[in-house]
Amino acid sequence: MPGTDRPRSARHRRGRLSRRGKVVAASTTVVVAIGAALGYFALFPKQAPAFVQKTLVTVGLADPSEVEPQATCPLTGEVEPSGRVPDRPALAVKVENAPEAWPQASLNDADVVVEEPVEGGYTRFIAIFHCGNSDRVGPIRSVRMTDPDYLRQLGSAVFAYSGGAPAVTRELAESDLVDVNYGIAADAYTRDPARSAPHDLYSSTKALRKAAGEKEGTPSALFTFSETWEGRGRRVTAAHLPYSSVSDVSWEWRRAARAWFRSHGDAAHMLEGDEQVSVTNVVIQVVQVTDSRIVDAAGNPSPNVKLTGTGKAYVLRDGKVVVGSWERRGLDEPTTFLTKDGEDISLAPGRTWVQLLPSWVPVELTR
Repeated sequence: MPGTDRPRSARHRRGRLSRRGKVVAASTTVVVAIGAALGYFALFPKQAPAFVQKTLVTVGLADPSEVEPQATCPLTGEVEPSGRVPDRPALAVKVENAPEAWPQASLNDADVVVEEPVEGGYTRFIAIFHCGNSDRVGPIRSVRMTDPDYLRQLGSAVFAYSGGAPAVTRELAESDLVDVNYGIAADAYTRDPARSAPHDLYSSTKALRKAAGEKEGTPSALFTFSETWEGRGRRVTAAHLPYSSVSDVSWEWRRAARAWFRSHGDAAHMLEGDEQVSVTNVVIQVVQVTDSRIVDAAGNPSPNVKLTGTGKAYVLRDGKVVVGSWERRGLDEPTTFLTKDGEDISLAPGRTWVQLLPSWVPVELTR
């Protein structure tokens, strides 16, 4: 009835106004509380959490020199959530990449993954951990000459693999790398009965570090990092790197995930746990490759990858490609990535995949 509807509507309006007032009051209280907290931390910036310190500097309430330096992982450029970067060397693990080895374990847990050409047109990976950890890494396979040549820039890194040619193991013995291969530290490895040999060997970062003994000293950074890239670069949505008919690599940028996703040709590169390989940055390092005197059981020569000198480089970050060059004066020196103007190319903080790409393989970019 009209006589009863109007009072009910009035009460409804008063209720809505009352609730709106409570929301406004609550919001005002939150804003005041946040303002008070920022005001306090502006006076005492060193007492603020790391993310608040960054906000204070960004809005001009604190000088960068007044805040504590953030604990940043050297291989990813990311702030360590615990506030403390592990005082330990890098751990490198040689991981197989062939259909018999799929799906692999741990590649999305590594700080850096290096992809290198091996015999018969195949590629293999060096999964490098520092802040990252994994309970299951593998399948673990044999060493190549490329591995110690690349890893020497990390200093006394711990290196895990299974087997290798005598010429390569001699090279390892002359380096500062800490060797924890299967022949030395068999107790750190396990065989997966669900896999066929030799694609069945696994370990964990904990077991491999235990086998290496107590080692201290964080690795030097392999790259420089920045939140944004203000230099030259162009938008790309995908990169295709056709190493060979058996190693056809593709990367696709997904803006929503802010990451590059890897595929074997047209098939997504999936890991154990039904997770696709993805990284924040892809660094394509164009290298000179020749045949060495080392051959595999099928008579295929092992590639010799030249990792000193200079060459072309492509850095994929934030859905863009930055084209420049790489330089490395000696095996114990770090590799630097430079723009055409000679400035450092910085990567976005996060995990990085390095493609050691033979110079005859094209880099096919899609806008």
